Amino acid sequence: MKWPETFSVREAYELQNQLRKKVRISPLKKEPRCVAGVDAAFSDDRVFAAACLYRYPELTPLGQRSVVRRLSFPYVPGFLSFREGPAIIAAIERLSPAPDLVLVDGQGIAHPRGIGIASFIGVTLGIPTIGCAKSRLIGEYAEPGQIKGAWSALLFDDKTVGAVLRTRDYTRPLFISPGHLIDLDSAIRIALACTRNYRIPEPLRCADQLSRKIKTA
Repeated sequence: MKWPETFSVREAYELQNQLRKKVRISPLKKEPRCVAGVDAAFSDDRVFAAACLYRYPELTPLGQRSVVRRLSFPYVPGFLSFREGPAIIAAIERLSPAPDLVLVDGQGIAHPRGIGIASFIGVTLGIPTIGCAKSRLIGEYAEPGQIKGAWSALLFDDKTVGAVLRTRDYTRPLFISPGHLIDLDSAIRIALACTRNYRIPEPLRCADQLSRKIKTA
């Protein structure tokens, strides 16, 4: 998809509605062999996007790429995709080999209009994506158990839009939601498989560290 240089909020809203109709939540067709994690950091006028590629399930690092771009969209709640999405997509497209699945620091379908940044990236690139957010954007839930792997359903408008997942014993949970071409059970399973000694899955930890590093370089 070719992005215009600038979006108005109205244009972004209309594009969200178009892309939402293309989101597909379905069982993962095949196990990924290469998984990427993506994140972004910001300065006043620039976005620093990072993508880290790992062999799955071994979690062997395969490479990392970054992109720096001038911000062209303001901060508007619910429209994070248009602020950092194009730069993140550019970073993903620089990875070799191309990832089979992408973990995104943000929401999938757990979004007021059903298309968070993970869904946005998944539909744009045509690959499975998982939203792995540190905080809730929408929905209600019961607190899950305290041991790694425990989870509870995240409910919005009487629908399950994600899971509140304990990725490490006695730590704050993550908010997992399918983005595109994956279902909730597979999203939970892969998020857990990518989590080792920390609360955040390893590919996302790498992307977070890389985006902060290039921001301060």
